[in-house]
Amino acid sequence: MSNSKPPFLSLREIDHFIFFNTTPSVLSPSPPISPTVMWRNGAKHTICKTQRSALSSSASFSNACSFQSLSLGRNFSVKSKLYPINILNPHLGLCPRGEIPRKDNDSGLRCVPLLPRGFSCGGFYPRSYASVAEAVSSHTDLEEDVSFTEEVQELVQELRKEQRKETARKRWERIAPGMGWRKYEMLKRRQVKIETEAWERAANEYRELLKEMCEHKLAPNLPYMKSLFLGWFEPLRDAIHKEQELIRQGKCRAAYAPYFNHLPADMTCVITMHKLMGLMMTVGEHGSARVVSAAITIGDAIEQEIRIHNFLEKTKKKKDAKVEKREGDESGVVEKEQEKLRRKVTELIRKQKLPAVRRIVKDYDESRPWSQEAKAKVGSRLIELLIHTAYIQPPADQLCEGPPDIRPAFIHTALSITRVDKKTSRRYGVIKCDPVVLKGLERSARHMVIPYMPMLVPPVKWMGYDKGAYFFLPSYIMRTHGSKQQREAMKIASKAQLEQVFEALDTLGSTKWRVNKRVLDVVDRIWNSGGRLAHLVDRDDVPLPEKPDTEDESLLKKWKWKLRNAKKENRERHSLRCDTELKLSVARKMKDEEGFYYPHNVDFRGRAYPMHPYLNHLGSDMCRGILEFAEGRPLGNVGLRWLKIHLANLYAGGVDKLSYEGRVSFTENHLDEIFDSADKPLEGNRWWLRAEDPFQCLAACINLSEALRSSSPETYVSYLPIHQDGSCNGLQHYAALGRDKLGAAAVNLMAGEKPADVYSGIAARVLDIMREDAQKDPTSFPDALQARALLDQVDRKLVKQTVMTSVYGVTYIGARDQIMRRLKERGTQLDDSQTFGASCYAAKVTLTALEEMFEAARSIMSWLGECAKIIASENQPVRWTTPLGLPVVQPYRKLGRHLIKTSLQILTLQRETEKVMVKRQRTAFPPNFVHSLDGSHMMMTAIACKRAGMNFAGVHDSFWTHACDVDQLNTILREKFIELYDAPILENVSFPTAT
Repeated sequence: MSNSKPPFLSLREIDHFIFFNTTPSVLSPSPPISPTVMWRNGAKHTICKTQRSALSSSASFSNACSFQSLSLGRNFSVKSKLYPINILNPHLGLCPRGEIPRKDNDSGLRCVPLLPRGFSCGGFYPRSYASVAEAVSSHTDLEEDVSFTEEVQELVQELRKEQRKETARKRWERIAPGMGWRKYEMLKRRQVKIETEAWERAANEYRELLKEMCEHKLAPNLPYMKSLFLGWFEPLRDAIHKEQELIRQGKCRAAYAPYFNHLPADMTCVITMHKLMGLMMTVGEHGSARVVSAAITIGDAIEQEIRIHNFLEKTKKKKDAKVEKREGDESGVVEKEQEKLRRKVTELIRKQKLPAVRRIVKDYDESRPWSQEAKAKVGSRLIELLIHTAYIQPPADQLCEGPPDIRPAFIHTALSITRVDKKTSRRYGVIKCDPVVLKGLERSARHMVIPYMPMLVPPVKWMGYDKGAYFFLPSYIMRTHGSKQQREAMKIASKAQLEQVFEALDTLGSTKWRVNKRVLDVVDRIWNSGGRLAHLVDRDDVPLPEKPDTEDESLLKKWKWKLRNAKKENRERHSLRCDTELKLSVARKMKDEEGFYYPHNVDFRGRAYPMHPYLNHLGSDMCRGILEFAEGRPLGNVGLRWLKIHLANLYAGGVDKLSYEGRVSFTENHLDEIFDSADKPLEGNRWWLRAEDPFQCLAACINLSEALRSSSPETYVSYLPIHQDGSCNGLQHYAALGRDKLGAAAVNLMAGEKPADVYSGIAARVLDIMREDAQKDPTSFPDALQARALLDQVDRKLVKQTVMTSVYGVTYIGARDQIMRRLKERGTQLDDSQTFGASCYAAKVTLTALEEMFEAARSIMSWLGECAKIIASENQPVRWTTPLGLPVVQPYRKLGRHLIKTSLQILTLQRETEKVMVKRQRTAFPPNFVHSLDGSHMMMTAIACKRAGMNFAGVHDSFWTHACDVDQLNTILREKFIELYDAPILENVSFPTAT
C-alpha cells in the first residue's frame, strides 16, 4: 500500500461503507493516536461544525463535513477492503436495526449497538455516528468500546435536541416572525398569566355578587336561577292548575283546599320556586332547607300575595261606562282615592318594599289571617308538586350515545342533628337541591363578563368555531348572540370552506400595535384638567335649572323641559366619562409594552371586529390617535407625500375634498402651525384642535415634524397608520351590484379630478327642494314655515348620517331622530316642539332626494326585500354564503314571551320559537347582505396585503397601512373590489318558489 496520503472519508461515505476485516490483529499495534480518540474527536468536530452551520441541508453536508484530521495511513493492512452496505445480503452479517449482538459472526464482522428502531437515516441524521462507532468498535477493547458508544449516544441525544429546537423555531417563526425565541416564550408566559388572572378575577367578582345576593335574599334573580325557573315553570304551573280544577269540582277535600284557589296558577308557581330557592341559598348550608320552615314560609308568601292581589283587583279602575260615577259624586271621590292608593302600592312593590305594602293592604283587608297549620299545609303541597315536576336537564355537551342525564332537581330526605351534649339527637325533614344546581352557579361565573384584553403575543391561529385567538379565554369565531341555527351552520362548515376567513382574521390579528406615548400624555393632561377639549366629554355636570317662583303654567312647563334635558345630558356625560376612563386605563396599562395584538372575530354577517372592546382602531378619534403600528417603515418619497395628504384628510373642514395636490399644498402652507402643534400642543396656538379628528391630527403633526426635521425625511422611519376610507361604502356596493354609472360617479367608483362628495350632493338637492317649498303659501302648505326655518341649517353634516344609513334600512323615524340630534347640537333658536317639526320635514325631504339620486340602489333594495319576504313566508330564515365561504343565517325569530308579576318577583318567560319574523327578515336582508359583501371585500384585501408583505388593519370600509405602502394598498383595494364584483352576485341570489 502506498505511503501517500489516502483520500479522506466523509460521514456520508462512512455511512455507506463498512470496514471489513477478518481479525482485529491485522492492525498495527499501538498506533500513535488511539482510533477511539481519533473517531471521537472527529465526531465531536462534526457536531460542533453542524451546530455552527445551523444544521445545513443534507445535500451539502457530505462535502462540508469530512474528517480532515483522519487518514487510513499504514494503520490498515493491505488485506483491508471497503465494501458497500447491502442490508439484503445475509452473508455480510449485518444486524437488524436495534439489535445488540456482541460475538463475531461467520463473516468475521462484529456488530455493535445501533440506534433505536425506526430512527431516521437520511441526510445528516445520527445514523452516521452509529456507523462511526461500528467502524471503530473492532479496534478497542470492550470497556473502551462501551465508553465510546455511550459518548456517541450522548452526541445523538444532543443532536435530537437540536432537531426539536429547530422544529420549534420554524413553527415559532411562522407565529411571531422577527421576535426572538426567548422573548416570545417570556411574553407568552405573561399572556397566559394575564388571561388566567383576568378569568379568576371575573369569577371572584361573580362569586362576591352571588354571596351578596344570597345575603339579601335575591339569589332567585340571578340569571342562572332564572334559566332553571324557565324549565320548571310550565310543569309546575300545570300541576297547580290541575289541583285547583279538582278543588273546584269538589274532588279534592284536603285540608289545604280552601286556601289553594285564591291565586292564578302561574303566580302561585313563581312564588313557590322563588321562595324555596331563596331559602336554600340563604338558610344553613347552601342547597338545603328544612321542610317545616320552608312550607310555612311559602304558605305565608302565598297568603300575603292573595291579600295584595285582592286589594289590587278591588281598587282597579272600572271601565264600564254604566258603572262610572260623575266626578262630583262621593263615589267618584272614593274611587280617586283608591286609584291613588293603588298606584302607591304598585310603586312600593316595584321598589321591593313589601313590609310597607302589607301595612297598607292590612287596613283594607277584612279576611281572617291564616293559621300556621294552614300555611304549612299549603306550602307542603306546593313543595310536593315542585319535587314531582322539577328536573335537571342533561347538559348541552352530553354525548348522544349514552342515556340522557335527567334527574329530579329536589329530593326529600331526613337529616339527623346531634345536640352539643351528644346525648340526644333529632331528625328533621329537609329538601335538598341537586348538586348540579350549585355547580351551575359556579360555572355561570365564567360566562358573565369575559375580560378580553389586547394580547402580548400573536393570537392563536383560527382552526375552528371555538379554536383560535386567546390561549385560555373562551374564543368563538362568530358572535352568534344565541342563534342556534347560525351556530350550527358555522360548526358544520368545513375547514376548507372557511380557510380564507381564517386567514383574513389571522392577518388582522397579527398586526402589531403600540401606544403613542406623546399623544397619550396630551390626552391625560386634558382629561386631568377637566376634559372639554378635542371632543372629550366635560368632567363636570350641567347645573340643573332652578324652579321659577311663579304659578304660570307655561313657564313651569319650560322649566320642566329644561330640567329633563339637563338630567338627560348629565346621564349621557356620566356614560361618556366611564367609557373614556375605560379606554385610558387600557392605554396606561399597555403604554410600556413594546407591542400588542388584537384578536379578531366576525359578527353573523361576516364583518370583522377586534375582540377587545375598548381601546382599538374601531373606536373614537382619541383611540385612533393613541394607537400606532409597533413596526415602522421608512417613508420614502411616496410615503412623505401620503403623510401630508393624511394630515389634510384629518383636518377636514372641506380640505379633504380637494385634489391630492391641493391637500399636499394645504399641509405645506401650514408647516408653522404643524411644528407648533407638535412642539407645544397645549401651550402653543393649538391649531390641531380645529381639526375634525384632533388627536389623529396631532399624531400626524408630530410624525410629519419629526420627519421634516430629520437629515433625510425619505429615510425617516414612520409608525403612523395612514387611513384610507370608503365613500359611502353601502352605496358603492349597490352601484357595483346594479352597474349604476350615475351612482358610481357620485360615490367615487369612477375616476375624477377630485373626490366626489355624495353628502354634499344630497345636501344641495335638499336645499333646492326647501327653497321651492319656502316660496309656497303657509296656509295651503304648512311645511313652508319649516322650510324657511331650515334654509340656513342645510349642509352636508345635517344629512350625512341619514345618507350613510339609508342603504342599511334607515326608516323615516330614524332619519328624523338623526336630523333632530344634529339640530340640537348646533344650538338653534328653535324650541323643542319646533325642532321636532323641522326634523320631520327635513327627514322627509332627505329621503326624497335620496330616492331621486340613487334609484338603482333603491330598486335593488326593494328586490332583495321581496326575495326575503318570499323565503320568510315559507317559515324559513334567509340564509346565504358570502363570497369567502362564510355561512350566514338571519337570526330573527318570534319570541314566546309571557310575563308573570308577583310581589316577590316578575318572571319573564321568553323563548325563541320556530316561527320566523317575516317583516324583520324582509327589512334586515338588504343591509345585512351588503354588510356581508363589504366584510368579504375587507377580508380579501387583508389576505392580499399579507401576501404582499404589508402591515394592514381594517374595519368595514376603513383601512390602514404604512405611508410608504398606501399606493400599493389602493391598487389592491381596487383589484379586490373588481374581483369581488366580477362574480355574478345578484344572479347567484336564489330563493324558494312559494307554493
